[in-house]
Amino acid sequence: MSDATIDEICLVALAEAFRGDGELLCHPMGPFPVAAGRLARASFEPDLMLTDTIAYAVVGTLPLGATVCHPGAADEGIVVEGYLPFRTVFDQAWSGHRHVVMGASQIDRHGNQNFAAIGDYRKPKAQLLGLRGAPGNVINHTTSYWIPNQARAFVESVDVVSGPGYDRVAALPEGSGRFHEIRRVVTELAAYDFETPDRTIRLRSVHPGVSLDAVLAATPFELAVPEDVPASRLPTAEELHLIRDVIDPIGIRKHEFR
Repeated sequence: MSDATIDEICLVALAEAFRGDGELLCHPMGPFPVAAGRLARASFEPDLMLTDTIAYAVVGTLPLGATVCHPGAADEGIVVEGYLPFRTVFDQAWSGHRHVVMGASQIDRHGNQNFAAIGDYRKPKAQLLGLRGAPGNVINHTTSYWIPNQARAFVESVDVVSGPGYDRVAALPEGSGRFHEIRRVVTELAAYDFETPDRTIRLRSVHPGVSLDAVLAATPFELAVPEDVPASRLPTAEELHLIRDVIDPIGIRKHEFR
């Protein structure tokens, strides 16, 4: 019997989004997605390129919050393999060689994402991050989303489109979305993909301990549900070791669930 907790189950589900990516820039944003990217490379996707979240491409598995020059880094196998300032990221981002994980204040069934503002953009009820370059990035490479509060973020229609979904990209001139892919959405309840004929969101797996009714209650739009919904897989013993002892020994990941 695994003693994995919900944060660790979600971390593995998000890491699975990188499976099969091979050699590209793994660019998760935020501590939880960063931990998922590091877990993926340390376990089943060793060719991913990861950074220290600042400006260096690194070999080895950095703990969350550590830098490439923290005491003991060399002994832990942390090696700087290249300088990667933000301006050079676009060489990867605009050629399809990047997989980013972002958050979403709102997301709809087509994958349209909003973290710009809540309400009318001309006079919002809440001003958030803004567009932050998301439209031009999302259309050019693979994107996944980590959403720790599904009931709040899943909506019928987003107030502002920061990251374009499949319906909007389909309306663009041919070839515009050749690198566009929304790979995965992971929440505290379940994992989702867009592997449907009309490219709308589909329930991929339900996390252990969560009922299908709970998932549907937190979903305000029509959701594609397979006949047999699998449970999200549990972390292996090696993955639990990596999460607890190597990547996040001080438990930063748990802050998402408080």
